Amino acid sequence: MHLIIDGYNLLHVGRLLTQLTSIELQRERDRLIDQLSSYRQLKGCEITVVFDGWQGGWDIEKRERKQGIELVFSKLGEKADEVIKRLAKEKGTGTVVVTSDREVSRYAERISIPVISSDQFKERIATSAVRIGKDVELDEEEGWGLRRKGPSRRLSKKEKRARAALKKL
Repeated sequence: MHLIIDGYNLLHVGRLLTQLTSIELQRERDRLIDQLSSYRQLKGCEITVVFDGWQGGWDIEKRERKQGIELVFSKLGEKADEVIKRLAKEKGTGTVVVTSDREVSRYAERISIPVISSDQFKERIATSAVRIGKDVELDEEEGWGLRRKGPSRRLSKKEKRARAALKKL
């Protein structure tokens, strides 16, 4: 399976779009890449993340690889949506597109490629992080930060018995 992800779309899920400095934006991208790298190791899939470069990018499309994740920055004047469509068509079967953009979703579905919304995929990353021993707290201020939470939220045997007894009353 090959995932093609709309990078900034996934970064901004559940957060207000604010102007970030280039340093803050790079930090957010690196945090996303760390999350995706862990997900890739767990699931064993190929991941390509496409970022917009159409307003302030390079004259040519820029590609690089970080932590096993292929990063694509669209060229100046070309939106990430167009790159995602092109990659989806090239890769074909076995590809899944992750985006909340309606136009890209419709295009992918037209060529029989499944689409997962960015919201759903963010939840899936969080649940897979829990499986590998990391608890992910997805809050609006911190974004994609990893935080340890306390012990499991299961009820103790004592609490279970108490609830069962209450049900009988």
